[in-house]
Amino acid sequence: MRSQLVLRFCSQPARLSCKDSVIPSLERKQHSFRNNNVPISGIASSQRGASTLVLALFVVAVLVTAVVGLVFGHKLGYQRGLHSMETEAKQAIIDSTEATQALEDLRLSNKIATNQAATAKQELAISLANLKELRESQQELTVENKQVSQLNELYSDVIRKKGGMPLQVLGAKISPLPENAFEYGFDIGMLSSDGQAKRLRPVLTLLNNDDLVEVPLDPAYHMIEGIVRIRGRFVMPSGFRPLQAKLTLQAGGQKVEQLYDWKLGDSVDNMLPSLLDLPEVDESPIVP
Repeated sequence: MRSQLVLRFCSQPARLSCKDSVIPSLERKQHSFRNNNVPISGIASSQRGASTLVLALFVVAVLVTAVVGLVFGHKLGYQRGLHSMETEAKQAIIDSTEATQALEDLRLSNKIATNQAATAKQELAISLANLKELRESQQELTVENKQVSQLNELYSDVIRKKGGMPLQVLGAKISPLPENAFEYGFDIGMLSSDGQAKRLRPVLTLLNNDDLVEVPLDPAYHMIEGIVRIRGRFVMPSGFRPLQAKLTLQAGGQKVEQLYDWKLGDSVDNMLPSLLDLPEVDESPIVP
């Protein structure tokens, strides 16, 4: 409610009268204002109550929102934590399974290594035992060779004193090989009365009814003082079929010819397919 105050200007002489007239008017208006203060304070009180209610509702809303947020956050955090714990538990189970499998593999590897070590130890013991036997056998062979050499020297001395041993063939063989090849072997003995080694020239000739073929021997000459073993291989000429083999020996002024039927070159069973698969020439003595 608005009140208008009207001030009237008076002239100077009449200032006091105007003042006197204005004061009662103001007093009346103050009185009216006091009478009007009662409803204005009620409105202010109602406004303050509404503000308090709104503030309380706002606080309640904030509290509810905070509680809801806390509950939702707690639930979300719990779910995330539970999911994380489940994931970690599953990973822990997987890691434990892998660790268990790795441990089993390690145990198996350890067992295999232990067995291999035991086997290697046994093989080492067997190898050492075999090596010991070989050393003993080698020692025995060395002693036997010395004994045989001593006996041969004794026999040689006896033979020389009796005029020596004439040139002769102690053993002969011709064996077939793959690819139309043959292996020959001759054991020749001679001991001169003067005890000197003599030069030996062997000649091998293959004969049939019409032709003959001389087999080149390598080496072509030997020094003989006791026993000489002649060994080698040759390839039969294409289309030639021998009936006999003749061995001619010359040494120390002596000459010997020995004629053999070709049965010395009869085929053998289980022949190897190639010359490359053959071992070295056999140097062992020929059994008559």
